[in-house]
Amino acid sequence: MIFGHGRFPAAVAAYEAAVRARDADAAEPAFERLTRAFGKAADAGLRAAGPRLAALLAETPPGPRAVVAVMTGACAERGADPLACAPAVFASAQDAFEQAAVFCERWTAAGRGELPGHEGEGLEEGDFERFGFLPVMAWQSLPQFEMACVAMLNFSRVRREVPGREGLAAAVTRVAELSAEPFQCLTYALAVLDDEPLVALDRATGAGFVLRMSGIGDNFQLHTLLADALIGRGLVAGEAPSPEAVARCRDQPGMVTTTGSFNLVGADGEWIWNEGRPSDIPLVSGVRLVLLDPPPYRRSWPAGRFFPGMPGDLLYERALAPEEAATLWALTAPPAR
Repeated sequence: MIFGHGRFPAAVAAYEAAVRARDADAAEPAFERLTRAFGKAADAGLRAAGPRLAALLAETPPGPRAVVAVMTGACAERGADPLACAPAVFASAQDAFEQAAVFCERWTAAGRGELPGHEGEGLEEGDFERFGFLPVMAWQSLPQFEMACVAMLNFSRVRREVPGREGLAAAVTRVAELSAEPFQCLTYALAVLDDEPLVALDRATGAGFVLRMSGIGDNFQLHTLLADALIGRGLVAGEAPSPEAVARCRDQPGMVTTTGSFNLVGADGEWIWNEGRPSDIPLVSGVRLVLLDPPPYRRSWPAGRFFPGMPGDLLYERALAPEEAATLWALTAPPAR
């Protein structure tokens, strides 16, 4: 097959051969051929290519490495085995963030002021020699690696089974501290909880409930699903979200306006902001505990998923016995504001 979908498998094979042979002269045109063929590739070709591209990441030169990582993530989104693809993507991304931290430190030490853009804005021709080729290339590649890692983390199997998230998270945090760039998508994706218990205490009645959350990207999403699980069942008073809003927060595309049902408060009395993450909710006796207060004012927002490719859910399990709830209430502080 010279034309059509056959071009992509052939391009993968040519690039694979060039990288394995460390043939720089062949690798550059092979990479260009690969990128041209990628957009028209059939799902079957992408499924087969994902693990092969992942296996090449460690040997791929710094220039194209982040693009190959993005391709690997896209292959997983189109059916390639994410467990076969994710470890190499995470390892390459961690290396890039660690090298980028070196770049940030050297740039600051040189008194250069604001860091350059990832597209090269603010870099000078001699900066590759001043700060090191690998650190500069790593800094420029971070948006692509962020995209590739989030594509991998959309899969619950990856979040549950693939090691390496802690090291990657530490490297991302370090660069965020040095650069004041939050890398919010990757930071939030690395913090997503799965099969995580959540206890909600209703201040109006003193009642408590046990739930279990998975794949929830931010507290806007959690707030909507929590209101559905409790108000929708008639367990707590308030305005329940619409079925459309709930569906958008679980697995349906798009967003729809919803209205806040609670004011979420931690056991320490501090507000739990909707802009935050479920992992930010303080632990009490090893379990994340949220207090449900009446909303101080009417708040509306677009209900949906922070990560459009990540299904999320909050499962209601049971009501706490009165004595269980009382024990937890004794560990909480009054609202701080």
